[in-house]
Amino acid sequence: MPNLKEVVLISGKGGTGKTSLVASAIPYINQLIIADCDVDAPDLNLLFGEKIKSSLPFIGAKKAVIEASLCSECGDCIDNCKFDAISEDFRIDAFQCEGCGVCEWVCLNDAIQMQDKVAGHILISDTPYGEMVHGKLIPGEENSGKLVAQVRQIAKQRAQKQGLSHIIIDGSPGIGCSVIASITGVHRVVIVIEPTLSGLHDLKRVYQLSSQFHTQISVIINKWDLCVSMSEHIQAYCENKKIEIDAKIPFNPIMVEAISHKKIPSVYAPEFFKQLHFKQIIEHWFE
Repeated sequence: MPNLKEVVLISGKGGTGKTSLVASAIPYINQLIIADCDVDAPDLNLLFGEKIKSSLPFIGAKKAVIEASLCSECGDCIDNCKFDAISEDFRIDAFQCEGCGVCEWVCLNDAIQMQDKVAGHILISDTPYGEMVHGKLIPGEENSGKLVAQVRQIAKQRAQKQGLSHIIIDGSPGIGCSVIASITGVHRVVIVIEPTLSGLHDLKRVYQLSSQFHTQISVIINKWDLCVSMSEHIQAYCENKKIEIDAKIPFNPIMVEAISHKKIPSVYAPEFFKQLHFKQIIEHWFE
């Protein structure tokens, strides 16, 4: 898919306004598939009134299951489990089980099997702006990076099938495996930060990670005027690293008002985004 371009917005932590900016960008993009890869806490769908049209189970790591009729209660599995996942009455705690398979290997009666376990779901929804593929991890489950990879794969397949050329991704915060899965192979990474000391620290970490993928990287400083001096420190860091600053967005209560009404900010307050030249910024992302 040589003409397909993916742009992902990420942040060093939650609450920077990343999802609000993703939502605000969507009305400006044509030929679009939306991908919500913040699978631990997906909320982009709240602003779109989406209609779910299909749901696929996400299989995470395998978990041990004991067949009671075959179990002799010899205790070998308990003695060898390093995660204390097997109780004295020979029941598996699925949250404690790491899927290592040692218990299956030591069981002489073949009473233990490693079985697939549903760890979340991949949803495909219709929105007024095109299809959205989004994942939702069941609380406490792992393999969020694998779920993100599957969400992106399905989004690309849907784009190819429909002849679409743009995918915008709401990535996960932080620098963990779900973020790595979000930014691998994308056309551009946009880092959204706030003007705080922790924001500058997060920017350094996220930039260090993103720069390993040899992709275009740019920054949006959200609510920059809440601490002008820190915004200047962030700008100086970006200039030193030759990181492009797409926008410095001032604090505006209308953003909070839009979200509280479950409205897309750029649709709710078009004049504010026009003053930011937001349409031109989005076009630049996909160049």
